[in-house]
Amino acid sequence: MADVVVGKEKGGEQRLVSLPLSRIRVIMKSSPEVSSINQEALVLKTLRSNELFVQYLATYSYKHGSGRDKKALTYSDLSNTAEESETFQFLADILPKKILASKYLKMLKEEKREEDEEENDNNDECDDDEA
Repeated sequence: MADVVVGKEKGGEQRLVSLPLSRIRVIMKSSPEVSSINQEALVLKTLRSNELFVQYLATYSYKHGSGRDKKALTYSDLSNTAEESETFQFLADILPKKILASKYLKMLKEEKREEDEEENDNNDECDDDEA
């Protein structure tokens, strides 16, 4: 992957974008209409593609989410889209559903309890085998 300087932020620092530009170039060159690709054109095409993808994700999530009633796009709309739509399934790890800390702690306790029970069962089986 190549780091590409895209522009400057307000503070004057350069923004870097890490993208597999060589793969994108190969995909673009696979079109018979394209003979050569300028580096700037490659970066602009990639950025535009990303912009269109995010726009499509947001539009889809808004149309299929509960935020439509409030005329707002919420994180839960995005996470539901990632989980329920086959098209956006690859985003499920990036946009997980939010859970309360108390629910998470309860889940951890239950998992620990199950592990302890399994360990005790295994120890009981070993004791029975020895006897």
